[in-house]
Parts: sequence; structure tokens; C-alpha cells
Amino acid sequence: MAASNPAAWWDGLVVDADGTTTTVALLNGATVTLRVIGPAVDIAVGEPVAYHPVAELLSASTVITTARVA
Repeated sequence: MAASNPAAWWDGLVVDADGTTTTVALLNGATVTLRVIGPAVDIAVGEPVAYHPVAELLSASTVITTARVA
């Protein structure tokens, strides 16, 4: 789904991460808190990420994981 909707990715920076939730300040000015389902230990505060709300994916430099709005 993410590959068929490449324009749906939202870029942002991680402002909080605790291993189960990640808060992202999106470049459009919005903030979204995501419940991460999968490997999240490598997601760090300040890291640039991309969130795909349609496919419910969070892409960080070392991991792509499922993430749903908390």
C-alpha cells in the first residue's frame, strides 16, 4: 500500500520516544503520537522519520515498523 501511495508519506522529527509510543513533529506543523507495534528501540529523539498514515508505517533510518495513531 505504501508503494502505491508514495505521496502519502509525512516527514517529521521525533520529539519523544519511549519504546512503545513515538511522538513526531511533522514538517507541516502538526504533531502526531503513534503507538509503535514492532521494533522501536532504535528510534531516537531528534531522528528524522516518515509516517505513512494509510499503510500505518513508520520509517526511521534503521527500521520500518507498524505505527498507529495513539
